[in-house]
Amino acid sequence: MTRKYFGTDGIRGRANGIITPDLALRVGQATGIAFRRGDHRHRVVIGKDTRLSGYMIENALVAGFTSVGMDVLLLGPMPTPAVAMLTRSMRADLGVMISASHNPYEDNGIKLFGPDGYKLNDELEAEITRLIDSDLGKQLSPSALLGRAKRIESAHARYIEFAKRTLPRNLGLDGLRIVLDCANGAAYKVAPEALWELGAEVITIGDEPDGFNINKDVGSTRPEALSSKVRELRADLGIALDGDADRVLIVDEHGQIVDGDQLMGVIARSWQEDGRLSAPGIVATVMSNLGLERYLAGLGLSLARTAVGDRYVLEHMRANGFNLGGEQSGHIILSDYGTTGDGLVAALQLLAVVKRQEKPVSEVCHCFEPLPQILKNVRYKQGRPLEEKPVVSAIKAAEQLLGESGRLVIRPSGTEPVIRVMAEGDDRDLVMRAVDDVVEAVTKAAA
Repeated sequence: MTRKYFGTDGIRGRANGIITPDLALRVGQATGIAFRRGDHRHRVVIGKDTRLSGYMIENALVAGFTSVGMDVLLLGPMPTPAVAMLTRSMRADLGVMISASHNPYEDNGIKLFGPDGYKLNDELEAEITRLIDSDLGKQLSPSALLGRAKRIESAHARYIEFAKRTLPRNLGLDGLRIVLDCANGAAYKVAPEALWELGAEVITIGDEPDGFNINKDVGSTRPEALSSKVRELRADLGIALDGDADRVLIVDEHGQIVDGDQLMGVIARSWQEDGRLSAPGIVATVMSNLGLERYLAGLGLSLARTAVGDRYVLEHMRANGFNLGGEQSGHIILSDYGTTGDGLVAALQLLAVVKRQEKPVSEVCHCFEPLPQILKNVRYKQGRPLEEKPVVSAIKAAEQLLGESGRLVIRPSGTEPVIRVMAEGDDRDLVMRAVDDVVEAVTKAAA
């Protein structure tokens, strides 16, 4: 399906380039119209991260929603999973998160949640797209039925209590020294507070947002500063969130990075032992390491793979009864607790295992030895490089080179004009050669 506005995770692009006040206004109007169901006063919850452009987009969305008769509840800077949770908790008709996740500050985006806290399906996005491009002036509310807007001051405390309740009542984090990297993003207030209330000693970095520094040399996409701080302070571990806190990476006591695959392995084994897995397996994407699949098989668990994107993981989980899934990048979905990835809650599940086992994080989190996996990106301006004959031939040759002992995954990014080429296998040299051959072909085709 051709998507005009929506990508794999809402609408995203350069602020005042793709994401303009006019577009945000129309998104608010179109989405509000699409969710006007019944005669009750309709409500929409809006959260945002710390980007400078969030002010502009928030005000435009408020104008759009109120113009079609929806009341707006403003949360201020809040994690994406908090917006999803509060949409359900506050019985809202819609939830909106203003964020471009791990992208730099110049970008921004609009993520939409239905009243159940789940991201919208393709059909609803298609209907909203149709409305955005229609004559919306004919569907505006009369003056007496315009919406109101107000700020919700209790939102932070409500999310902190929700996150804390995902741990057993008698389990605290006393004795743990944690370095927390908030990516100068949406969780810079709630995440440190939650960990401190649970008893941990918390040292925070990436907690001074200025509108421009979100994800800049900090966060789950740039964990080098966190690794250095953990080693410097001899902390027990580090936790790195991204700009909207729906993903997480862990750093062990040696400063080594623990990715989403290892985290899913830890949680899967723990939940299996506790009888908490709703199905005998988990859901991940085509990018997850083959080592994870082999590790789970040794536990008698399956690994179902989907296309890249947490929405596809979640769709498969819901359709097939899984309650644990995620991505190598650190999107971990625990559907017993939430409807989207939640970096803080996923970190708490890991910390529960660490406390119970009373072992170093490096031991707890080393479930398997990852197979050599190489990922390279090729940027392009236009066209469809993957359809060019030399590229098709190069992909076929690379697959034959890897044989049955490896995997090759080539996909266009859903959020930027990039072709991602990934291969993995037991032989690192073959993996490197396969990736380089395909990258060379794609680069020539994209030139």
